[in-house]
Amino acid sequence: MSQSTHAPAPVAPRAGATGGPVRRIGSFLSTHAWARLTLLLTAPLAWLVLVYVVALAALLLTALWSVDSFTGEISKSLTFANIKEIATESLYRTVTLRTIGVALMVTVIDVVIALPIAFYMGKVASPRARRLLVVAVLTPLWASYLVKAFAWRSLLSEGGLVDWVLNPFGGGSPGYGLTAVVLTQAYIWLPYVILPIFAGMERVPDSLVEAAGDLGASTSTTLRTVVLPLLLPSVIAGSIFSFSLTLGDYISVNIVGGANQMLGNLVFTNVGAANNLPLAAAIALVPIIIMLGYLAAVRRTGALDNL
Repeated sequence: MSQSTHAPAPVAPRAGATGGPVRRIGSFLSTHAWARLTLLLTAPLAWLVLVYVVALAALLLTALWSVDSFTGEISKSLTFANIKEIATESLYRTVTLRTIGVALMVTVIDVVIALPIAFYMGKVASPRARRLLVVAVLTPLWASYLVKAFAWRSLLSEGGLVDWVLNPFGGGSPGYGLTAVVLTQAYIWLPYVILPIFAGMERVPDSLVEAAGDLGASTSTTLRTVVLPLLLPSVIAGSIFSFSLTLGDYISVNIVGGANQMLGNLVFTNVGAANNLPLAAAIALVPIIIMLGYLAAVRRTGALDNL
């Protein structure tokens, strides 16, 4: 008599058994979009609050401290003496206006140079040439800031390359001063202006440019009435980079600026030689206030809405 073998019947899962904790978490996240968004943003927002907001609060608090004139120790009793000194002393007003003027000149120069370069990269160059130009724009970013600043110091020195080129035409190097600072910083920050404008240029539809040409618009008219309005948010983005970076820079001023001072130099001097951290913190608030005013003015124009 043969005996037949039967496979054991599958055991049904017990009621309430829905898998391990990973599966339960995945099921919860798949059905709750707010939970996914919270997990995604928690880490960067926490870092932003810790590094940026807390740092600004500490900077403001430090600006309200003072330095004991006898011991040189920092007194943590709150006072507005540093803020008052910056607001009333002519030295700080002069340096602030000088810094704003240099930052504006650097920004204007960079935008004027970046616009045709970005237009050629985005609308004229072949794909291969475009890639090569992007690499050429990015290459200076790989070099050290100090190397580029000292290279300009060599170019602008007496008997340097600028002198050698301009002497036959009766000119010469501007030497070390504010002109040298503007030239150096315009060169250093130029890639930060070209790249946003190039990205914006790529988003300008070719059909609009072609339609303007078909309707009889000249190249200058097309650029002025079609391309530039669409590029305005990208130009604003590039100007924010160059303007803000110039406001806080102090290294190139020390290298090619001669005896001129900017806000960054005053901060550096008070932190180091003068050992007056509260006053340095109060001076550091000035570029922040200027940038907040600049961003507020730009926002009123509506240019930031399309970034």
